[in-house]
Amino acid sequence: MVALDSFSESSSGWLDCTSCPLARSLPLGSEQKTLATQTQKTSIYAVRTTSGQERTVVDLMASRIQPKKLPIVAILAPEVIKGYIFVEAMGPHFVDEAIAGTRHARTRTKGVVSLAAIERFIVTRPVIEELSVGNLVEVVGGPFRGLKAKITHVDKVKQEVVIELLEEGFATLPITVHADYVKLVSRGEVEEAGRQENS
Repeated sequence: MVALDSFSESSSGWLDCTSCPLARSLPLGSEQKTLATQTQKTSIYAVRTTSGQERTVVDLMASRIQPKKLPIVAILAPEVIKGYIFVEAMGPHFVDEAIAGTRHARTRTKGVVSLAAIERFIVTRPVIEELSVGNLVEVVGGPFRGLKAKITHVDKVKQEVVIELLEEGFATLPITVHADYVKLVSRGEVEEAGRQENS
């Protein structure tokens, strides 16, 4: 566990403030843990932010939570939802107090967000699960970074994919890379394009 002033985040984007089962990495002071564990009645609230500034709002809120000793349990800023962050707290007034005067934080939306609605952002699936033969991908790491490629083989056990680069000037040699080095661009796009050309 790390201190609030030098927090880290989980890969799912949660900024943790206590021993919440949804999040990890950021404990609050002992007084806040005591308050949080005594009640344990938390709800999740959505906060509107300036689009693209979600991480900034999370950082600013984290710097305000500890000095004010607010019972905020966790903060989620999913990359796929622009303009919103989710805050788990003991009550809506604590969220309002945390975002009051925070730059790029607009307002808390009315009502409570259910855990089921945001669960897919918490549970991370391995990248390899999304990949299959024929998918068009972009290489995001290594010497072929930024190039488009087609997947020709997927090895889920080793977490590797075999790709063929689609850029001109590169031979169609099979290249084996770890699944974390590719980003899915489109599913089966290469196969469908090939079928249309043959027709």
